[in-house]
Amino acid sequence: MNPTSFIDADLDKAFFDTIYLEQILAMFDLFPDTICWVKNKKGQIMYANQPFVTHIGVKSVAEVLGKTDFDFSPPHIAKQFVVDDQKVMAGTSVTERLEINQLEGSADVAWFVTSKRPLMSKGGEVIGSYGMSRQLDKNGLTLTGLDAVSVPVEYIRENFMQPLMLAEVAAISHLSISALERRFKKYLNITPKQFISQVRLEHARKLLIETNLPISDVAHQSGFSDNSYFSRQFMAYFDELPSHLRKKYQTQDELSFLLEPINL
Repeated sequence: MNPTSFIDADLDKAFFDTIYLEQILAMFDLFPDTICWVKNKKGQIMYANQPFVTHIGVKSVAEVLGKTDFDFSPPHIAKQFVVDDQKVMAGTSVTERLEINQLEGSADVAWFVTSKRPLMSKGGEVIGSYGMSRQLDKNGLTLTGLDAVSVPVEYIRENFMQPLMLAEVAAISHLSISALERRFKKYLNITPKQFISQVRLEHARKLLIETNLPISDVAHQSGFSDNSYFSRQFMAYFDELPSHLRKKYQTQDELSFLLEPINL
């Protein structure tokens, strides 16, 4: 793909060659609810707008440049970002993907719509990736159709510690089980069962890091009645056992934490 194909051949291309790049990038600071970034092939952040800086909780862009997702996100989340970026650079564009993400410095979550593209050089080579993610307010939820799953999502988030049956969630949502599953696949690209499991596992991870509760209690308070099943699910989702994650945080071994190999 020609990176300048959007320019009309009849226009003076030299005009675009004279544009001060930083001035164009500064334009993205004008979108207060949208975080924007550019990464090289190594996943290092080469550009970030001010909302991105605010979102990850640092004071300036200088603290972001040259860093990777592992510097700002939990390892399991950073790995997901890396895998996602690798897919994008391989040709899988992401357009208006709906996501539920945890807000920085808070236990609250919010809806985001995310788009990503491969970054091309003037010679047409892939040299990285770029993207933007916008947090949706209530009006945005309605416009995207996400209000269609807001009731079951909130119900699951409020009751995940208890045994949950799909029939129960469907009834609360005034839907059949099959209709509930179709809506989750359409708007979140996962099944209701997968969403329930993700909510429980994220809560378990939070308890493992922030408390000294026995792992069996962590499992129980996160909606898992069987400790062995909890450990298997945790391993499958986070690529490590609950005890391993807790040990790493408690020993503050941040260096080994960041240098773990990523299995793509």
